[in-house]
Amino acid sequence: MYRQNPEFEEPSNETIIWRYVDFTKFISYLEKNALFFVRSDQFPDKYEGKFTEADAKRWEERLQPKIKLNQMEIYDRIRKIVNISSWHINDNESAAMWEICLQSKEGVAIKSTFKRLKDSFLPHKEDDIFIGKVKYIDYSHDVIPKGNIFNPFLYKRKSFEHERELRAVLLKVMIQEETVEKQVLYVDPKWFGVYVKTDLDILIDSIVVSPSVPDWFIDLVTSIGKKYCLYKKVESSELSKEPPY
Repeated sequence: MYRQNPEFEEPSNETIIWRYVDFTKFISYLEKNALFFVRSDQFPDKYEGKFTEADAKRWEERLQPKIKLNQMEIYDRIRKIVNISSWHINDNESAAMWEICLQSKEGVAIKSTFKRLKDSFLPHKEDDIFIGKVKYIDYSHDVIPKGNIFNPFLYKRKSFEHERELRAVLLKVMIQEETVEKQVLYVDPKWFGVYVKTDLDILIDSIVVSPSVPDWFIDLVTSIGKKYCLYKKVESSELSKEPPY
């Protein structure tokens, strides 16, 4: 369930957040009554969970080669057990996020708030879930604070500032049969993330359909929601409206 962490900068409870997803992914949320958290090393950004160039220079100056290599290996393993659900902070829809997040024209945006998000994780008792805003820095000159394994996952390059990301984070190690050969942070290479039990009725304030879908798509989303006992307002995108003149 949700737990506060001083390293995570939280927005106000009323902060509006969005999750843009393909329709098939949305159905998987309904089917499993859960959100999917992606393993951090599966994100397309190669810098995800990595330290900055300025950090690397400091390591070069202060650490012996063997110790530096050992630290790098540890952080690479940590990237395999940190799982993330990404949300977009915005009072309104974002045309850019529709383009970035959807692989097809058929998709929805889940509208929620920070309070709804943290309260929705109450059914997930197995793990602590931390939530905080991503900070955008210059990876050539800025350094990431040390002392907490989550810090590298709370920073991204300035090129991603348009994402205005709020991320929910949890550590998850898939339990494997104990063998001498396997590392402590062993992760099955076929495992790409984890479904986290979520109260979708608490999480979802309303649902907005993508601007490129026909009008009947609203009825379809509404009907499927009812089949899973989810009675939420489904509305068309502001971006699909015709100008007044």
